[in-house]
Amino acid sequence: MTTATQLDLSIVVPVHNEAESLPHLVREIHEVFQPRGISYEIICVDDGSTDDSFRWLRQRQLDDPALTVIRFRRNFGQTAALQAGLDSARGRAVALMDADLQNDPADIPAMLEHLARDCDMVAGWRADRKDAFFNRRLPSMLANRVISATTKVKLHDYGCTLKVMTREVAKELRLYGEMHRFIPAVASWMGVSLIEMKVNHRARKFGRSNYGISRTLRVVLDLITVRFMQTYLVRPMQVFGLAGFVSAALGFSICSWLAVEKFFFNHELADRPLLLLGVLMIVVGVQLVSLGLVADVVSRTYHESQDKRPYHVREKLEGSGAGVSAADAARPALAERQGELSV
Repeated sequence: MTTATQLDLSIVVPVHNEAESLPHLVREIHEVFQPRGISYEIICVDDGSTDDSFRWLRQRQLDDPALTVIRFRRNFGQTAALQAGLDSARGRAVALMDADLQNDPADIPAMLEHLARDCDMVAGWRADRKDAFFNRRLPSMLANRVISATTKVKLHDYGCTLKVMTREVAKELRLYGEMHRFIPAVASWMGVSLIEMKVNHRARKFGRSNYGISRTLRVVLDLITVRFMQTYLVRPMQVFGLAGFVSAALGFSICSWLAVEKFFFNHELADRPLLLLGVLMIVVGVQLVSLGLVADVVSRTYHESQDKRPYHVREKLEGSGAGVSAADAARPALAERQGELSV
């Protein structure tokens, strides 16, 4: 259920087996924002947790008007959880953060100040990471360089979940696969202005990380998708058609040369592998051009079709938001507040 009441800030937190961290996280968020006099909500998306995460969230939601809980039917992954939170967010600004206490909620007010003055999105940079070097920091450093070089969006830390963005950007994002890692690149492709800000990173206190080197291959595959989306999503014929024409032209040139040899020099072609290569390249060229036509049609259908989501919600428990009176929560917002967000 979506209400018409609009808040100053929505904080989206994907949750997967973080029962020990959640009480501390929710308390810290309230400690940061309650004294500031702004209206906010905490959207916790339970991504198929098998521990007591949802049980605690459901109990806390009964007494906490700021807390909204979304529960998935099964584990769909962090990307889907973030997308569900973005879809549900009612804030004029939207913050994303992890539930494991490694992100510090106290960094969000400074990020909001940058958002109000300088840009549409602020990405966190864990300059002093508290993770193991060989299995966490080293792969992350290499991945950041590869992603920056591929997407042309230069950031130090693509893996940091802590980000703040405007409502307009949040509602335009469409995430799937492992693409939560590429939010800045996707946003940049949309024309969003973004900056990077150093944030506090804390050692993990509870549970264990769900990430490791095993996810590297999936990240690489999604990086290829992101690069294609940045460049050719709305014009796939330019990549498939160009490759098809090059292949067909080379194949036609080979076959033409062999025809000259046959008719003018009486060379035998039956034992010439080059003939097979020339015919194969012509066939491949025709297939690539055809694939480009089909991809253009699919791309048009993608942009014009109904909006679908990469997740399924089992239930949703929605709060009215902290700092909002019962009368304000019941009254639809007729106009958005003008001016910068005060934090």
